[in-house]
Amino acid sequence: MTRPAIIINEFDAERIDRLLERPEWATSPVAAALNDELDRAQMCSPQEMPHNVVSMNSQVRFRDLSTQEERVRTLVFPANMTDSATQLSVLAPVGAALLGLRVGDSIHWSLPNGTETHLEVLELLYQPEAAGEFNR
Repeated sequence: MTRPAIIINEFDAERIDRLLERPEWATSPVAAALNDELDRAQMCSPQEMPHNVVSMNSQVRFRDLSTQEERVRTLVFPANMTDSATQLSVLAPVGAALLGLRVGDSIHWSLPNGTETHLEVLELLYQPEAAGEFNR
């Protein structure tokens, strides 16, 4: 199964790499999948990030194509996670799946329980790079 091309800014990639090196995250199933995503991603500087790509701290509206349920979440690092109703950790399976996707992209993603989800990015409500915030 092919996955859509993804774009990750170098600043986010460096912070995710450091996070994945920490013992509490290094052996998680999501860490392996996220490492694979970083390996295949096109890297760019924060200033060059297209404004339709999900980056860290982006607020994204997405749909689970299996259930047709829509959600709006802000993609955050685990240490910044304060409210699961409005935020989604990049180390959660769905968070890892959304990182780097463009509006309109969909992706099939394996979940730790052995099932698979199919997600579609509908809209970016906020993206730090589009707002001129390059160090978030």
